[in-house]
Amino acid sequence: MAVQDATSRLPIDAHPPGLARRHFADRSFVFWGLAATALGLGVLAALVFELVNDGGRHLTLDFLFSFPSSSPERAGIYSAWVGSFFVILTTAAISIPLGVASGLYLEEYAPKNAITSTIEIAVNNLAGVPSIIFGLLALGLFVQRLDLGQTVLTAGLTLALLILPIVIVATREAVRSVPEDIRNAALALGATKWRTTQDHVLPYALPGVVTGVIIGLSRALGETAPLIVIGGLSFVPYLPILTPSDSIPLAEAAQSWLPWNWLDKGYSVLPIQMFNWTSRPQQAFIELAATAGLVLLAITLLLNGWAIWLRYRLRKNIRW
Repeated sequence: MAVQDATSRLPIDAHPPGLARRHFADRSFVFWGLAATALGLGVLAALVFELVNDGGRHLTLDFLFSFPSSSPERAGIYSAWVGSFFVILTTAAISIPLGVASGLYLEEYAPKNAITSTIEIAVNNLAGVPSIIFGLLALGLFVQRLDLGQTVLTAGLTLALLILPIVIVATREAVRSVPEDIRNAALALGATKWRTTQDHVLPYALPGVVTGVIIGLSRALGETAPLIVIGGLSFVPYLPILTPSDSIPLAEAAQSWLPWNWLDKGYSVLPIQMFNWTSRPQQAFIELAATAGLVLLAITLLLNGWAIWLRYRLRKNIRW
């Protein structure tokens, strides 16, 4: 007589103990995750609607290309967004090479000892330091000790210090995600450590690096506290550049727009201009601040959208 399998005597609808509870926990997590996402999107939509409702009617070309004024009818953000552009350009020129190189060194070349562990802990902690601390550091170092003044260079250095830990951490995480087999295969074929890093590791990690850099620049674009501490001007009714005229040729005026010609100039940025307007009692200036907030929000969303698109394109172009 054949021995009957013990499992064949179990009821068809029998389940392991606790399976129903685990299914319920899984469904609960999905529900609460969707609820949290909907809540966050709802709050964001309400804030955007409020900005559009308060300042949408002021969003015109005249507003974008008019200087700040004591009269709200003539006030605009021309000097503010131009200043933001050159400050962020300076920030990117300083933070990207230093941050990417530091992240590569710490992840690929630095020996694993107490010193590098201390550096890693310090970098991770600096990523969470309040931005005003960087403003106080820049005030003492760049403005007072190095006597760089309240210039675009000082602002760029300050924001570069602010986002440098973010760029380093993003670079390290992207490099760490590269499979070790890629390194081993390149080294086995006779490639040097640097050629392996340059030709294989960095191209594979580039999507994550670019995403981290753009997110860091988006944060720097909206910073106000450190720039106020180092003396960012809240009212700049001019641009420190030449304009074409009978005595100034177009080529000479265009040359004054080169980024390095702005490094020793005063500046204002969009967040500081918004802070200036919200500190005034007139309701019209509050509406102008909302309009400037819409412009800043649009720039930030465009930067983050560009990061997503660029990451997709770079990942698509990776060749094994």
